[in-house]
Amino acid sequence: MAEITDPPPQAVLDDLAALQPRLAGVPAKAGDNLVIATWNVRAFGDLTKKWASQDGDSPRRDFHAAVLIAEILSRFDVIAVQEVKANLRALRHTLKKLGPRWGFVLTDVTRGGPGNDERLAFIFDTQRIKLSGLACELVVPEDLNDKLSDAANAFQRQFVRTPYAVSFLRGDKTFVLVTLHVNYGQGPGDRVRELTAIAKWLRNWAEQMDDYGQNLICMGDFNIDRKGDPLWQAFTSTGLTPAPGLEKVPRTLFSSIEHPDLKSFFDQIAWFQTVKGKPYLTMDFRQAGGIEFDGAVLKDLTTVQLSWRLSDHHPLWVEFGV
Repeated sequence: MAEITDPPPQAVLDDLAALQPRLAGVPAKAGDNLVIATWNVRAFGDLTKKWASQDGDSPRRDFHAAVLIAEILSRFDVIAVQEVKANLRALRHTLKKLGPRWGFVLTDVTRGGPGNDERLAFIFDTQRIKLSGLACELVVPEDLNDKLSDAANAFQRQFVRTPYAVSFLRGDKTFVLVTLHVNYGQGPGDRVRELTAIAKWLRNWAEQMDDYGQNLICMGDFNIDRKGDPLWQAFTSTGLTPAPGLEKVPRTLFSSIEHPDLKSFFDQIAWFQTVKGKPYLTMDFRQAGGIEFDGAVLKDLTTVQLSWRLSDHHPLWVEFGV
């Protein structure tokens, strides 16, 4: 039986070569930099243990796709991954391909219909960064409801998929990454309340952490439709500022079809510029961007088919100097 660590077939090698120009814009991990990313990997769960899945195989994600996913992930120090599923086969084989220097932390499965059996995860390069102790889910204490929501009783339930925070250390700099996947719901109105509560929760936490230089950064799939809409306003209502340079980066494979003016702003990386009247980050922002892998690899597939092999979302990344 084939293993993902076996020498890959020529078709995989050809796609790895074709992917390189799309990865060229990502800064190399070197010197004093820190390169973080967020990627919603569609239904990142099971895997067909073949180099090329065939009609009748389920899922259609195979070793070929997993190797391409691993190649993309390898360019970053740490990646927040959304839509990791209860079944971890695809994640485990991707980590095998990445090799022993890579680690991961993740949540348990979010049960229930809206939770979609999803986990939130961080995958990180242990030769570049270390865990620094904190790992927690963001929950809403009942006696803080008035601070976290505009409507009484709005959060007697928790966030649909509880945001996940983990602290890391790069050199002598600590940074805390919070990843989330906002529930899409039946329409934009279903998301405004959750986005508002998350923004308030993060602001409250940032103010508590201010004296410790924790560099709180929020990243993930916020399911924001477009810049300036009520969802965007809720997301930015407490001062969260998206990374510069991402305004015109397509978030999904379908952006150019469904949203020719790039109105899909689902994925974001953001932080507070100031807290208590002073600059919040102790790291220096350098640049940001995305990776559009569609059109370069698995070119015999339709866009929908490609979305089930790799993802329907593009990775977003930010480089800091530490």
